[in-house]
Amino acid sequence: MRHALALAEQAIGLTDPNPRVGCVIVAPDGRLLGAGHTQPAGQAHAEVMALRDAAARGTDVRGATAYVTLEPCSHHGRTPPCCDALIAAGLGRVVAAVGDPNPQVAGQGMARLAAAGIATEMGLLAEESRELNIGFFSRMQRARPFVRMKVAASLDGRTALDNGVSQWITGPAARADGHAWRKRAGAVLTGIGTVREDDPRLDVRLVETARQPLRVVIDSRLEIDAAAKILAPPGEVLLYAAVDRAARPDLHNEIVTLPNASGKVDLLPVLEDLGRRGINELHVEAGHKLNGSLLREGLVDELLVYLAPKLIGDGRGMAALGPFTTLADAIDDWQFVDCTPVGTDLRLRARKI
Repeated sequence: MRHALALAEQAIGLTDPNPRVGCVIVAPDGRLLGAGHTQPAGQAHAEVMALRDAAARGTDVRGATAYVTLEPCSHHGRTPPCCDALIAAGLGRVVAAVGDPNPQVAGQGMARLAAAGIATEMGLLAEESRELNIGFFSRMQRARPFVRMKVAASLDGRTALDNGVSQWITGPAARADGHAWRKRAGAVLTGIGTVREDDPRLDVRLVETARQPLRVVIDSRLEIDAAAKILAPPGEVLLYAAVDRAARPDLHNEIVTLPNASGKVDLLPVLEDLGRRGINELHVEAGHKLNGSLLREGLVDELLVYLAPKLIGDGRGMAALGPFTTLADAIDDWQFVDCTPVGTDLRLRARKI
């Protein structure tokens, strides 16, 4: 199953909106017969790739055991059901790490395998598999993406100088690591303030990727410069505004109008819309104002913070919160899940309890 999980990791940045799945087929004597991972949407899933690999090796999979990181699908989407392929191949046993949260599957895959006389087992390395597909589980169970907010800051918590200068607080290793997290995401979100001050592309450049995530800009009044780098190809860009697109006939990107009562973009409907578009993980790289809004509304699932060993003093913080009058007002429903040195910097991850 660890081999299957390693294969599934190779599907990061490849399979969205489908989950990252790996499959390993093993003979009763322990020989590897075939292995594979899910391909881009509309192409073969992990189980079919493993069966094809076994056929290419000239091995017989009848009576063998398939280890798969997610319950085999039982519905006909863009591809036929994987459980039918395993049944037709004559597998003797199927071990799945975790059940598929998709309501169209949700136990039916394992049930169909068992009904065909195949021994089934579920739960081996379940947490590892769920973690690999945390965004897919979020979209299936909450109808919205898993939101990860990335922040690069000084040791005293400053993300920029008072004049807005922020490049570069962290070192090259941390920046490359940040691009690896961008690669995981189906979309990267920022605000108009960051676009104005930094003019970023917010694409994946420092690590290899098979596709670029969707770039999303929160721009309530549609003030974005038509020449902004984030709007340039390749890759798609989606704008969320609180005013009608008629205000900007020069913009040719898709614009979705979702105003709240204050005349700004309503953020929860943004997440729900991205969920409908098949976004599993949403990677946020924004300024302190948008960060503060997302945190106040309880819409952030994980904080990804890179701390540089430098002190800036007066400057901009990670998020515009407060001012609080007592420590009891602090947003404290977080727990650390990772603390890792990355180059000269420190990567911290905290997840909502």
